[in-house]
Amino acid sequence: PVSMLIIGPVIWVALEYIRSFFLSGFPWELLGYSQYRVLHLIQISDTLGPYGISFLILFVNGALLFLALRILKLEWHGARITGRFVAAALTLGIILTGSTWMYGDRRLTYVDQMSASSPSIKVGVIQGNIEQVVKWNPAFQEATVEKYLRLSQTVGDTSETDLIVWPETALPFHFLHDVSLTEKVQEGIRRKGTYFLVGAPSFVRGKERLDYYNSAYLVGPQGNAMGKYNKMHLVPFGEYVPLKKWLPFIGKLVAQVGDFSRGAKGDIISWKEGKLGVFICYEAIFPYITRAMVVNGANLLINITNDAWYGHSSAPYQHFSIALFRAVENRRALIRAANTGISGFVDPAGRIVAPTALFADAAIAHKVPLISMTTFYTRFGDIFAVACLVATIFFTCIQLINRIKTRGN
Repeated sequence: PVSMLIIGPVIWVALEYIRSFFLSGFPWELLGYSQYRVLHLIQISDTLGPYGISFLILFVNGALLFLALRILKLEWHGARITGRFVAAALTLGIILTGSTWMYGDRRLTYVDQMSASSPSIKVGVIQGNIEQVVKWNPAFQEATVEKYLRLSQTVGDTSETDLIVWPETALPFHFLHDVSLTEKVQEGIRRKGTYFLVGAPSFVRGKERLDYYNSAYLVGPQGNAMGKYNKMHLVPFGEYVPLKKWLPFIGKLVAQVGDFSRGAKGDIISWKEGKLGVFICYEAIFPYITRAMVVNGANLLINITNDAWYGHSSAPYQHFSIALFRAVENRRALIRAANTGISGFVDPAGRIVAPTALFADAAIAHKVPLISMTTFYTRFGDIFAVACLVATIFFTCIQLINRIKTRGN
């Protein structure tokens, strides 16, 4: 029982961490993300990441399991559960939960004070709600652009709105290369007279090939491109085919897969008000991406996405709840713009502000702070999860050695 209570959460966290990078990684809905609305608990993410919350959940549930076994007078793998052990487990669970809660209470006060004393900007978010079946149809390109420009005109006036954010691939064409549609966008931006961050596919012409990117452009009030971010963690079998060089037949098995190139890790966009850490679509589920951006100076996080693929499922809500943790880990405000999905704002403490509905047109605006503090998690990353992984390997080796000795005897 003691081993299960202590080692169980350690192994769980180790497996979650492995899932974050194994085969390119897919850390969707780690256990800790389930607490995204419990503000006092999730504040520990700025030290231990979401893995610390996963550990706490496993430990507390382990203690409750042994309480149930004690009440039902059942054994755990042949071991009798004593009242003293249950009391110790519950006490330790209460101490861990209480300590986490107290830490969260203090951090909430501190972060709120810092947010209030930091400079702020007003940001508008546009949710175009373009149907997926028409998004890439050339016949609807102009109508798509007009819709985004029309919604943008409804977000405050120029003096109030410092930046307007459009979702991933809001522009269904190559910005700056498709002349007529680019000029239409630039004209609308000049009419609004503020900065825009817009999602669009892009390409760079090399000597022997074209490199395609899933990108976000920062466009100035005069319609000039001032910076660009290229998505660096691509979706396997969606934006590229893994092992295509060594297994060329795989490409023929998955039709309509993109052939995108990767951007550089930690790239940020410099702006007059600071530096923008932009991450695209499911890059939101990888903490290391936003960490690298904050290390490079980003004081505002922006997630642009298109969650129309998920339909009326739980996935858009899950995706939003995962992105929320990137704000808490690094103590940065998060702006989220989705074609459809959930657009909105998350403050540096993890509070959700002005979330939009699914499959609805929306134009919202909110003031967000520009914070420059550096958290323990930003500096050291997943040190807790790595420690759990090392401990798991150590436990496993000990078990194997003991089994070999037992067989030898």
